Amino acid sequence: MIIGLVLALATLTVDLTASPPGAAATPGRARAAADPAPVEEYMGLPGPGATGSTAWPARLPAGVRTFRGRAFDTCIAPSADTMRRWRSSQYRAVGVYYGGRGRACKNQPHLSRSWARAVSRMGWRLLPLYVGSQSPCVIARNKKGVRIGRNPWSQGKREGRDAVRRAKTVGIQTRSPLYLDMEAYAYRKKACARTTLSFVRAWDREVRRSGYVPGFYSSADSGVRHMELSRRAGVRDLPSVMWFARWRVRPHLYREPSLSRAAWNPARRIHQYAGNVKERHGGRTLVIDRNLMHAPVARVR
Repeated sequence: MIIGLVLALATLTVDLTASPPGAAATPGRARAAADPAPVEEYMGLPGPGATGSTAWPARLPAGVRTFRGRAFDTCIAPSADTMRRWRSSQYRAVGVYYGGRGRACKNQPHLSRSWARAVSRMGWRLLPLYVGSQSPCVIARNKKGVRIGRNPWSQGKREGRDAVRRAKTVGIQTRSPLYLDMEAYAYRKKACARTTLSFVRAWDREVRRSGYVPGFYSSADSGVRHMELSRRAGVRDLPSVMWFARWRVRPHLYREPSLSRAAWNPARRIHQYAGNVKERHGGRTLVIDRNLMHAPVARVR
C-alpha cells in the first residue's frame, strides 16, 4: 500500500457519468533463454515481441464477472464478522493480499477458503492481490529486499505459477482476476524498466495460460505509465486490467492522465484515490485504501 495523505471522504465526488462504451535483461548480462520475445525498448517503435498494434489488451474472456462501485483494500483480511458489520458501508468489494514474497502482512489469520466463501455469500466481491518480486529500481525501502533478479522472465513465470496455486488454495476459480502489486519504481531508468517489463509480461502470460485474468496495480505516475508506454509501443502480454493509485484527487475511472481513455476500457480499471485512512462501520474500525472500480472480480468456489 502506497503511503500518502488523507482526504476526507466528504470532499470527494464520484465520476460515474463517464460510462465506458459497449524485456530484455540489464545490459552486460546474458538474456534469459526462456524469454522468447524480449522488448528492446519500452518507448518508441515496437521491438522484437511487439504486435505493432496499440489495441492490446483484448476483450475480457467469456465468463469473467465484473463489478462497478466502491471497493476498499486493507493489509490484513478482516474477520468474517467485521466484513458482515461493514455491509453498512458504501463498499461492496474488498482487496485481499493473498500471496507473494513481497507481501507486507504475511500473517493472515482469517484468510482461507471458508472465509472467501463466507464473505462472498454476504455479497462481497473479492479483488485478489499478489505482491511478488518488485522492480530493481523500486522506491520503497521496505521492498528493496524482494527485487527482481537476473532472470526476470523465468522469475515472472515462476511467480505467476505461484500466484495461481495460492489463489486456488483460497477457493479463487479460473476466470478470476489476479492483481500483481508492483510498487512505485523509477521506470525512466531503461535497464530497470526492461527488467521489470520482462517480469510482468512473463507473470501475465503464465496467469493467463492458467485460465485467470492478469491485472496490475501500481502508482499512476510510475508502473501504470510504464504499462501505457508499452501498450503504445505494441508490446504484448500486458495486464488485462489496470489498477492505478493516484491520491488526493477526486475518484474517477476514465480521466487518468497516464492512460489513454481508450486503453483498458471498458470494465478494466480501478482507481485507488486515497490510502491509509481510518473508517468505522458497524462498530469496527479499519485502516484502508479507498477505490472506485469497474473491473473483474473473483469467482469463489
